Amino acid sequence: MSRRSARNAPAIGFILAVLVIDSLGFGLVIPILPTLIQKLSGGPRHDAALWVGVLAMSFAAAQFFAAPVLGQLSDRFGRRPLILISLTGSALNYVLLVFAPSIGWLFLGRLLAGATAGNVSAASAYIADITEPQDRARRFGLIGAAFSFGFIIGPALGGLLGGISLRLPFALAAGLAGVNALYGLFVLPESLPVEKRRLFRWPEATPFRALGTLGADPRMRRLAFAWAMRWFGLGTIQAVFVLSTELRFGWGPQQNGIALAVVGITGTLAQAFLVRRLVGWLGEAKAAMFGFAMNALAFAGFALAGQVWVIILIGLLQALGSVTNPAIRAMISSAAPSDRQGSTQGALAAVEGLTAIVSPLIGAGLFALFTERHGAIYFPGAPFMLAAGLFIVGAILVAAAARHPGPG
Repeated sequence: MSRRSARNAPAIGFILAVLVIDSLGFGLVIPILPTLIQKLSGGPRHDAALWVGVLAMSFAAAQFFAAPVLGQLSDRFGRRPLILISLTGSALNYVLLVFAPSIGWLFLGRLLAGATAGNVSAASAYIADITEPQDRARRFGLIGAAFSFGFIIGPALGGLLGGISLRLPFALAAGLAGVNALYGLFVLPESLPVEKRRLFRWPEATPFRALGTLGADPRMRRLAFAWAMRWFGLGTIQAVFVLSTELRFGWGPQQNGIALAVVGITGTLAQAFLVRRLVGWLGEAKAAMFGFAMNALAFAGFALAGQVWVIILIGLLQALGSVTNPAIRAMISSAAPSDRQGSTQGALAAVEGLTAIVSPLIGAGLFALFTERHGAIYFPGAPFMLAAGLFIVGAILVAAAARHPGPG
């Protein structure tokens, strides 16, 4: 580790603590949101899957348009204010979910959360500010480990509390987000020096212009598309995991919470201890390709799984696949100038938002299509098989970017 990275280690601890509490609040609501939607909509399971997909799309659409603006603002005013704005938006979103009397209120909360969803991109820019390029993949892996650690406790606790009351996890998540914002207000230092800040440029804050900055260089363009494949694949199953396990295994909120906690444990261990070793051994590009391959195997396995014990093996493969995000993020960060780390990470968030606008609807639509009572083909694993194919495409794109590292 370089002297600069070692000197800033305490700040890394501060920001990771912020992300852990943030992900804990997010994980609390995952096991019970589909059940709440079913209760509010009063429709069958496959209709609830579509509602979940539409809600995820609304969050993604708001994130798509807001992320480039937040990235530009973080390059202009610093990372700390953007982290605080994001935490405040999360807290207000959970408060709305506590009292939501209809699905319309859920939409309002998800739009607010998406418009202020800047934590990961701001945290990534923060870490890039205070970390040497050769150390970034490892520290970006710690971001993933922080979120996974929150998922160890969050879904299990959310499932437990959801068994008592469907609104109780939202109330706890609102409190955690509020405490998190106070923690950041009084403890988190700023990482971006005044002399490295750049003027806010409205034309560059539009989402399509932001995406254009990633597409200007062929290598960055391939990596951005690989990033899109990763998030498109995850988005296809985001809306249907809980509904799929309910249908195939008869799981409720408690079982789903435990399953997601297991994924959190394996993901935390992988990103905290394996990312540095894998990147050091394979290099960033090959590590990303390895992660894509493991993800493809995991999701294909889940699509075909007929017994619960298979989920354990799938969780291990998925944990190994978690190296993909920090490896690609480090490759893109290293290619970006120091005064554009915020806008680059904001552009990546816009890629996530763009893919997440349509991917949950596609996943939910596939699930509904292949689980209809009188449908021609019954295959609840269809969204997971699609995700596996997209991960293979992502690996191919990273390989192409590695073969042509220079401009042109």
